[in-house]
Amino acid sequence: MKFLWVGIVVVLVFTKWANGFEEHSFNETELSWLEGYGESKAAVTGVMVGLTLIPGAGAKGAVCLDGTLPGYHLHRGYGSGANSWLIQLEGGGWCNTIRNCAYRKTTRRGSSKFMEKQLLFTGIQS
Repeated sequence: MKFLWVGIVVVLVFTKWANGFEEHSFNETELSWLEGYGESKAAVTGVMVGLTLIPGAGAKGAVCLDGTLPGYHLHRGYGSGANSWLIQLEGGGWCNTIRNCAYRKTTRRGSSKFMEKQLLFTGIQS
């Protein structure tokens, strides 16, 4: 009987532990830390790129989680690279629970209202 209870406890603990990996969603602080890992803050050079919202997207139903217009950061090339552009699309991914979607609506991953108005393009981008 004792082994049965130990087995049940082990299964419950393992199940909770395994589900924790599926349900974990990083908050903005954790994401910022992960995205910036390994970057040097010294002597950062680059170009500031403004946010462009897509005005016609709302009429087609292509909006962020909170209903704001989608946006992107675009840096057009110049000189010999005039036909090369750098485009940054904020990855929203998906949310798999109502709670997670409600949270994402208050971040840059679910609302253009919280996206950076100016973004520093620096380093190697592809």
